[in-house]
Amino acid sequence: MTKTIISSDRKEITIGSGNPFVVIGERINPTGRKLLTEEMKAGNLDRVLNDAQEQVLAGAQMLDVNAGVPLADEPKILADSIKLIQDNFDTPLCIDSSIIDALKSGLEAYKGKALLNSVTGEEERLEVVLPLVKKYGCAVIGISNDDTGISEDINVRYAVAKKIVERAMDYGIPKEDVVIDPLVMPIGAINSAGQQVMELIKMLQNDLGVNTTCGASNLSFGLPNRLGLNTAFIAMAIGAGMTSAITNPLEKEIMQSVRGANVVMGNDPECRDWIAGYREPSSKSKRTRRRRSKR
Repeated sequence: MTKTIISSDRKEITIGSGNPFVVIGERINPTGRKLLTEEMKAGNLDRVLNDAQEQVLAGAQMLDVNAGVPLADEPKILADSIKLIQDNFDTPLCIDSSIIDALKSGLEAYKGKALLNSVTGEEERLEVVLPLVKKYGCAVIGISNDDTGISEDINVRYAVAKKIVERAMDYGIPKEDVVIDPLVMPIGAINSAGQQVMELIKMLQNDLGVNTTCGASNLSFGLPNRLGLNTAFIAMAIGAGMTSAITNPLEKEIMQSVRGANVVMGNDPECRDWIAGYREPSSKSKRTRRRRSKR
């Protein structure tokens, strides 16, 4: 079973079958967040630190860090955000940008082995991202689209994933350091999107032998009660073999779904994490809290 190791300078996590599903917190991203965008642009990173703390406390094992602020110095903001988070938390990070200079800046600032987000099967992207992965010894998310775009055919997406893995290995990057995003399509537009991605996850795990991740909320785009769909999807994806996802750990239903799936898949020995999260307080604990509240 393939194991992908990601680390900070103080903590190591393992992505892989037989291990607890890895939740990568998605909140540190200015897209659609006006206040965070303005604050990042002004050099105020207080909200970044607060987002990091909330997600870690909610159970995220990793944090995605994106600083894609229009008309701002993204490389500097990304590096400053990474340094600030690492000064305060031991949580491993996923460095997220479409700008090569920002990825480079983030990797230079990072202490440990990061997960880089991301490379696609596009030739130009492969040629600039993979040398960075090799140079800095990080892992990378490979997204299953190429110069022809995103195919609805899972066999085409599998072929793109295989190409990314093979090109990475040509650079001396081990297969276990490539985590594939099979691309979750909106089920409101493509009725078979859920079935397709479950099948593709199994193919990537069993035939290509790689770990997987995704943007878990993509499936529900454009539909009402997105949280309900996302919660159902993530449990089923874990059952199909997906080993990590970029999602919002502040949504309690998502974390409950992940913890429940870990139990069912045998990745929560003796149900310790589930019991720690959901066991009812003892009568003694309740009495102690009541006494304290009266003071």
